Amino acid sequence: LRQQSPMYWKDLFDRRFLRTEWPHGSSVWGKREMVCPDVEDENVVSTLEGGSNLFWAERLGKEIGVPDLWVKQCGNSHTGSFKDLGMTVLVSMVRQMRAEGQTIPAVACASTGDTSAALAAYCAVAGIQSIVFLPKNKVSTAQLIQPIAHGALTLSLDTDFDGCMALVQELCSRNNIYLANSMNSLRLEGQKTISIELVQQFDWEVPDWIIIPGGNLGNVSALGKGFLLMRNLGMIDKLPQIVCAQAERANPLYQSYLNDFKDFQPVQAQPTLASAIQIGNPVSVQKAIRILQTFDGIVEQASEDELANASARGDRTGLFNCPHTGVALAALFKLADRGVIGANDRVVVISTAHGLKFTDFKINYHESQLHDVESRHANLPVELPADYTQVQDAIFRALAL
Repeated sequence: LRQQSPMYWKDLFDRRFLRTEWPHGSSVWGKREMVCPDVEDENVVSTLEGGSNLFWAERLGKEIGVPDLWVKQCGNSHTGSFKDLGMTVLVSMVRQMRAEGQTIPAVACASTGDTSAALAAYCAVAGIQSIVFLPKNKVSTAQLIQPIAHGALTLSLDTDFDGCMALVQELCSRNNIYLANSMNSLRLEGQKTISIELVQQFDWEVPDWIIIPGGNLGNVSALGKGFLLMRNLGMIDKLPQIVCAQAERANPLYQSYLNDFKDFQPVQAQPTLASAIQIGNPVSVQKAIRILQTFDGIVEQASEDELANASARGDRTGLFNCPHTGVALAALFKLADRGVIGANDRVVVISTAHGLKFTDFKINYHESQLHDVESRHANLPVELPADYTQVQDAIFRALAL
């Protein structure tokens, strides 16, 4: 990689960005030299992932005194989450290994919802059997139906994510079944392209802050890895500060941050609205700690009330947030309020999944049915007879006319 100049890589990636040429129309495979160059074109399994929009959250930013606020909409993807970026690399490599004669009858993962959806979809594209381990009644309906629809062998287990993780690791260690969780470095190779794509969308300028929700912490590790790669190649000359946002009910990294990462202790994760990050013993914790130390990072937490209302507040300004993005927004609000993030800072919030995966969360919020949440931005429909006078009166009252 060092044999080429920084400008060579920038020009190459810009020429490929969002084009239809196979497989470079994918923003992951458009950067293949830095991701996984050994996979042959015919074995690439891609849905042209990446290239998600970078939304200027102008109205929300002005409300909180951070006008240069952006939201990277990673949920605007084939399966509705950022997991596609890593899964395309992993499943492509499995296809390559099978083509080279290796016996891999299936690929398996433990999941809190989004990983299983991505694995099932990419395996379906490739014609490879997938197996997903899900904690029973702890994923949204949309997240559950995705692997079912794609033909995955779906195991709903009476345990939490950490219990599912232990079982899938044992299964894969005893058999030829390939493990797809983020401890597999192939996933991180794809996910690190978020960093490159972000800077590319800012005309190769680095933002001051990036705020990302953290559960299993592979995303934090990948984010940092991408920035370090670009700096080492001379493509950028500074690093952003990274904020990892955790749910208060599943906050082992936050607890470790409070003692300067001198000690890390897993916790028993409690039920949280941010179900995808309800993880008490994250697989990638040591990698994430190293990244946060390198990037002068911060770990913040959000209560159920804070994450739900932050999500809804963002929705009122044109976003449509998953609860995990709500965790990141809540962290942003706290840091901006304390003056840690300043008015002149460029800030990017990583939105990890699409809000349409969490319609029950949205409905229950607006109906004030969420436990430990005061729905301060609830907006219920007004039910009226089909009578013009009553309709007009209701509108005039609402608009104070």
